[in-house]
Amino acid sequence: MIEIRNLTKRFDGRAVLDALSLRIAAQDRIALVGSNGAGKTTLFRCLLGHYGYEGEIIIDGASARRREPALLAQVAFVPQLPPPLRMPVGELLRFAHETTGAERAVMEGMAAKLGIDLDAVARQPFYRLSGGQKQKILVTVALAREAKLLIFDEPSANLDPAARGAFIELLAARQDCAMLIASHRLEEVAPLVNRVVELDRGKVVLDDAVADRLSAGEQHACMVVLREMHEPMARAFLSWGLTAKGDLTFTGQVPAAESFRFLSMLSRYAGLVEKFSMDVESHRRKGR
Repeated sequence: MIEIRNLTKRFDGRAVLDALSLRIAAQDRIALVGSNGAGKTTLFRCLLGHYGYEGEIIIDGASARRREPALLAQVAFVPQLPPPLRMPVGELLRFAHETTGAERAVMEGMAAKLGIDLDAVARQPFYRLSGGQKQKILVTVALAREAKLLIFDEPSANLDPAARGAFIELLAARQDCAMLIASHRLEEVAPLVNRVVELDRGKVVLDDAVADRLSAGEQHACMVVLREMHEPMARAFLSWGLTAKGDLTFTGQVPAAESFRFLSMLSRYAGLVEKFSMDVESHRRKGR
């Protein structure tokens, strides 16, 4: 169990995370969504111990603030942008084994499924690999660890279609840990997750249990405010039955069973969204 209580992180006096609270159960698989600047990456960095913060992060009853190696070792992370490591791939894999216990044989098997031969790239400096090769190796190392929380920040962004499919299969096979997945390809991770958490301006504005979305007649009251007018996005909102309130605001209801598909559409325009909210309104449709 991971519990985040009133987590606040400020940069130059501005709260990027604003008293954020969230509970992550042992086998939760959470799709984390939100526009650019919503606080997703900052939340990840706090969980990894990279940033100091106000509030509390509790992992299995112990405070992560002390940054004890054994505690932080329970969290594995795949960043959106691979770090410019100069060490050869073989050395990186040895380091991963020595520090996290990831077995070489396990990593080789996972890498093969992702379409990369670790022996073939062992002597190459990591930073000279292609973006796809880097991502495959980072995913391999993360999944080979016995971590209690896996964090993925746009993990399939640099992967080819075959590797993306293999990645989803490898995630589905991990039943022993919690996952936080930030992805603009929500339609790909939809079968994996049991919760959707939406961040906006450093706060949780939506925490939706996926299983609950299938309740008959349940609706989500939705409001989207754009930063600027964007005709394709406006047409998309109107096709969902939302109503324009002026030039930049759209309101209406989204069927609960379709909310993940709606969020997937919205994520493609994340940079244009100024404000977003989605609240549950449970009721039964009569005579429909």
